[in-house]
Amino acid sequence: MNTGKISSQSRAAALTTMASEELDVLVVGAGVVGAGAALDAATRGLSVGLLEARDFASGTSSRSSKLIHGGLRYLEMLDFSLVREALKERRLLINRLAPHLVRPVPFLYPLQHRAWERLYVGAGIALYDTLALAGSGGVGVPMHRHLSRTEALRAFPSLRPESLVGAIRYYDAQVDDARHTMFLVRTAAAYGAQVAARTEVIGFLREGRRVVGVRARDAETGAELEIRARTVINATGVWTGDSQAMLAGERPEFRITASKGIHIVVPREKISGNTGMILRTAKSVLFVIPWDRHWIIGTTDTKWDLDKAHPAASRADVDYLLEEVNKALATPLTADDVQGVYAGLRPLLSAQADSTAKLSREHAVGTPAPGMVVVAGGKYTTYRVMAKDAVDAAVQQLNARVPASCTEQVPLLGAEGYRAAWNRRAQLARTSKVPVFRIEHLLRRYGTLADEVLALVADNPVLGEPLDGAADYLKAEVVYAATHEGARHLEDVLTRRTRISIETTDRGVAAARTTANLIAEALGWDTADTEKEISLYEARVVAELAAQQQPDDESADATRRGAADVAPLATA
Repeated sequence: MNTGKISSQSRAAALTTMASEELDVLVVGAGVVGAGAALDAATRGLSVGLLEARDFASGTSSRSSKLIHGGLRYLEMLDFSLVREALKERRLLINRLAPHLVRPVPFLYPLQHRAWERLYVGAGIALYDTLALAGSGGVGVPMHRHLSRTEALRAFPSLRPESLVGAIRYYDAQVDDARHTMFLVRTAAAYGAQVAARTEVIGFLREGRRVVGVRARDAETGAELEIRARTVINATGVWTGDSQAMLAGERPEFRITASKGIHIVVPREKISGNTGMILRTAKSVLFVIPWDRHWIIGTTDTKWDLDKAHPAASRADVDYLLEEVNKALATPLTADDVQGVYAGLRPLLSAQADSTAKLSREHAVGTPAPGMVVVAGGKYTTYRVMAKDAVDAAVQQLNARVPASCTEQVPLLGAEGYRAAWNRRAQLARTSKVPVFRIEHLLRRYGTLADEVLALVADNPVLGEPLDGAADYLKAEVVYAATHEGARHLEDVLTRRTRISIETTDRGVAAARTTANLIAEALGWDTADTEKEISLYEARVVAELAAQQQPDDESADATRRGAADVAPLATA
């Protein structure tokens, strides 16, 4: 079985292949949409390349609210088609495409007014559930239920009793966005796509007006190469404007506004609750989301026109989230309770609006020049639809008969047999001599590919030990990140293949040295390389913590820029 293993060797082979053979489709940008487009094109029988300037999902696609949802608040905007589309994708992901990565999560919607609010909100959530019923294959999540105040406080004891008169419990779904995107990349690779991270597009190849490929730079070595393709899909998210600017003489197809959203992470014991929670704020909505042994609280929605690679959270951002969530909590959270912070940028299609909260979450596909397709906007949940639409547009330029998209029927790696593996987890624990709770953790992160992680433990029992400084993870997982999941740097492992950077009080510093030593051999590092990786990661943590003490975006951005990138880009 081809499991799309991505290693240093496979990356080098992919770059060699892309430089020597003309591709049908080259996708630029390996966020969730670009990764989805590579999978869509590969499963249509096309020859496909996928390039990412940094790491897979290193931008927006690793910094979301970790939700797969229809967008309950879009019902108030009467955007029924977007909600229906997203709910269909939620159902597909839970039931078929990624049951190991996407799972239902309950939310409470506290009610503050009697009668009219229960009627109004209840009608909206009932419509939400009704839209989810459209189509076949089941809803994927339980239906909503009205709760009294007593029932709501039993489900979420940390709520201030005077802050609600009752509640409605409904369901959406949760995902580790970076891992899901990485699984899309690996699944595309398993179907024949050539994929390479840390490979920066520095220009487009053209014959007349037609785009016929790209000039690229290996960010690890500095070597430049040309990659020819019959069509190029630009899926660069908030960098769409920058990449469109490389098309000299062409008018930009879209204008993208970047909206910053920050989230804070607090230990599970700081809030007593058995469900997530959604709260209305003056500006938007706030989610309190269960995340293993933590809570994620977010998000903000503010315009950002500073460094797109490393959007910085300021003290004002963190204080805002604490202030809003504390309106509902009996025991207020303080800044000392915040264990992790992360900031991301939403790529919104520009429109005339007073705030980014009002800009469109819908996507658009355009053709700024022959041979080039641009896809922009959208939301994480509907990535598959965006990818399909982008590949449909690319196919129109191929002048060949190409099958229609089949990704509705293509489970990601690790999905096939997942539920059976989950049912057999006690047996798997006995045969592997790994505790059941560890097996459950592995199944939720790798699905049936957990067998590959356990094979590392069988070969070297030391890898079955908890990771120093981050005991929720096994040592085998960080090795696997470098040997199978395309991690190239320490940062990739601690921030995206795992979530150690936001799940530990020291932001992963204690785990950095052990992790670096474990992955050094797989990545060909000598002692100097290893020490450099540790220093770069520690400097990143220091800069992020310092930025979070700054009063505004400008000073936070300037502070965060003080940490160097692990592989600087030529166009940065």
